Amino acid sequence: MKLIARFLSTSALLTTLVVLSSCATKPTGSGRYSTTFDPPVKAPKNPGAVTVKLSTNAQRVYVMEGNEVLLATPCSVGTSATPTPKGTFTIYTKNATRRRQSSPGAGYPMTYWMEFKSAYGMHWGFVKPYPCTHGCVRLPIKSAKKIFDLVRPGTKLTIASSFPEDETVGKTLPVLDDSAMPDPPMSYMLSPKVFEDARAGKLYNF
Repeated sequence: MKLIARFLSTSALLTTLVVLSSCATKPTGSGRYSTTFDPPVKAPKNPGAVTVKLSTNAQRVYVMEGNEVLLATPCSVGTSATPTPKGTFTIYTKNATRRRQSSPGAGYPMTYWMEFKSAYGMHWGFVKPYPCTHGCVRLPIKSAKKIFDLVRPGTKLTIASSFPEDETVGKTLPVLDDSAMPDPPMSYMLSPKVFEDARAGKLYNF
């Protein structure tokens, strides 16, 4: 009986070690931080022909020239309670150094702001793999900078539940998840340096 008990105890220990080893090899998160994402971009042949598509279901932005995708990026859109509006819009205001005007959060950077409807815009923000905004469209910092350079006042933006690109280039994009990223100190976020770092395609240099 002692031999059997010793065998069972050893087996249980080995099983526990295997389980712990298996857990240790699993990824700790569902994605990576958006600060590491740097989408490839193609220069448009005709900058005036650039348009933008935003898929709310896939949380993807596609910068287009005709049927060609110039840039594709994950994004975050509005929740069901505060949805990102759907329809056809025009990007009519650009401001690389815009700050939030209302409280709470007044002064918080909304870097590379591209407004398409009053109080709604695409801009830099922490990206999550689920709808999490009050209606604006959050973009990774390098995506925001590149899209800001590609669009101009008058650029057409179409927002819909889905687009054909969701099943092609959209599926190749990584999962980005900033939900575990620590918040930078407000002293940094309210300083001019946050915009200086953004121009360099960087963040978190405080």
